[in-house]
Formats: sequence, C-alpha cells, structure tokens
Amino acid sequence: MRDPAPALRDHLFDPSGGLTYQLRAFRYRRSLWSAFHATVAGWLGDWQPNARTLVIIGPNAGHALPAGFLERFEQVIALEPDPIARHLLARRPDARRLRFDHLDCLATPDGLAWLAARFSDAAFLFSNVLGQVAAPADSWSALLARHLQERNWASYHDVLSTTRAPDHHAPVRDAASVSLEALIAHFWTQGEITVTDHDTLHLGGGSPCGYAVWPITPARWQLVEWVVNQA
Repeated sequence: MRDPAPALRDHLFDPSGGLTYQLRAFRYRRSLWSAFHATVAGWLGDWQPNARTLVIIGPNAGHALPAGFLERFEQVIALEPDPIARHLLARRPDARRLRFDHLDCLATPDGLAWLAARFSDAAFLFSNVLGQVAAPADSWSALLARHLQERNWASYHDVLSTTRAPDHHAPVRDAASVSLEALIAHFWTQGEITVTDHDTLHLGGGSPCGYAVWPITPARWQLVEWVVNQA
C-alpha cells in the first residue's frame, strides 16, 4: 500500500538550496558566514532536549551545525530535498548515526501532524527552513502550536531579509515578545530600511527568542530568530 504521507522530491536548483547554495557555502562559510555560524553553535549548545532521537528538517549539508553536534543523539534523521546536500551531510565525521527519510512535512497543512506521528519519541530541529518555505495554511506559528505544542522542538529561521548591511551586529539573547519594528531599530539604527518579511516572528508564542544577523552574500542580509519549545 502506498504511504499517504507527503513525500520529498529532489530539489537540485531551489533558490534557497541546491547547487547555488552549495557554491555560496563553499565560498563564504569560513569567512562571511563564520560569525553567524558561531552564534548558531551557541544556540545549539544551550539546547538540550530530553530525546535520544533528533529529526532535522532542512539541514542542507549541515554547514551551520557545529562539529560533533550529530553525535549528541543516538539516532539522527534528516529530511532534506537537496541530493548534493544529503551526500555532503552523510560525509560529516559525526554522521555515523544519520539516516534520511522521505517525509515532506512542510508541503501540506497536515505535514507537521505526520511529522509528530512518524517520529513519536524524537525532538525536532527546523534548520533555517521555515523562513524559506511558506506555510501551506494559516501560518507556521499556528501550525506549530496545533501539531507540535507537546513536543520538544527548536528552530532558527529567517524573519526578514534586506540588501542593507546592519549598523549593529551583536546577537540578541532571550528577548521576549519584541516587535519587528524594535528588532529592526536595534540592528539598523541609521535611517529607513526596506525589508522582506518572512512571516516567522515569534514562532514559539511567548517563548524568549534569540536574534542574529546573517550576511548570506555581501549584498543581502537576513535577520534570524532562534526559538525553543520545551514540552
């Protein structure tokens, strides 16, 4: 019988992944991206979910995951549509317990329900993916609250993007219910700024959040939020 769950399809030339992203990572991950990756490493180091299994949604090749992170868990399952990224992720030294699954939990309104049911004992890490993929219904905040409120999950995701470099670069820790306008004013202190809103602010409801800026290219910056849901 065919599995009725939505299935991942290979995306080799996706704008937020695929070959273009791998070329960017090869060029920038040890230079332009290094400060942001250090911030992500700090977030993940502080996150200690009570679970032996981790499911990572959209890890790409794990460029932002610190060395040794995958070995913290007895089993790691990745949901990743980029075949190049899967190949690179599997070659990491800490990927001995890694396997891949074909569930596409972001494509349909019931995708997160499938995620919770298929991996009933796992913690979930959304790896900079929710701000890149539009919610298939309502919003990601509503879908997470509906299907994963009783589960341990964490996410870092794009809140906004802009072509203007920030005036202030230091990350923000443990901010609660801060407005988008206040965040913009914190990082961009000089004059007006044009942004693209990714509709992902405060995905954890009222949970304290962290924020950092990421220069994805020298001409484009992302404001990234970190949030944890502790069941």
